[in-house]
Amino acid sequence: MLTATYTLVALSVEQTHMRVSLHAVQQLVGKSYARQTALTVGQAEYVCDTLRGLYESCQRRKLDRFLLPALRRASANADGLVAELDGLSRDAVEALATATELLQAGIDSEERVEAFCTAVERFCAALTLRFEREELELFPVARVAIASEAWFAMAHQMLAHDAYREEHRVHLVTPPASRAARPEHPHRQAPAPHTHYVH
Repeated sequence: MLTATYTLVALSVEQTHMRVSLHAVQQLVGKSYARQTALTVGQAEYVCDTLRGLYESCQRRKLDRFLLPALRRASANADGLVAELDGLSRDAVEALATATELLQAGIDSEERVEAFCTAVERFCAALTLRFEREELELFPVARVAIASEAWFAMAHQMLAHDAYREEHRVHLVTPPASRAARPEHPHRQAPAPHTHYVH
């Protein structure tokens, strides 16, 4: 089951990155925004854009792309749990919609600031709880239900996916002229171009 362990560790790393980002938003809103009597459009837009990006990143995780399909093929025992996890994602979407509506209406009073901060907290709490339940409940079910051959195939798919994304990112940030100037002979090392990666 080493392949299963490797795969689950890789998925846990994704969860950790998401948790850190959610916590940063909670800290900003709870310690700064919540004490204000009004929010500027820029402040509220920043938070809403950040939440939207986090949700979209959540939907693109390897867990959703690889683990859940493999688990559905292997067993129907986790269908109820997956439905509950999807419910938490819907809670996050509803909270984001509330925050966006407040942004559009204008957050110009203490009551609206409180409502906005409550919506942000609800979003973060819903996704945080989803991540916790995935690690504590979904991962153990998957470890038992999915066969070793499927874990191996999943790990291979994840590695290929990472390689594709890395290559695509390099192509995006490397100027076309630099790519065209690369030597045709792979054994001759050319100086590495100075590229700036966008995170």
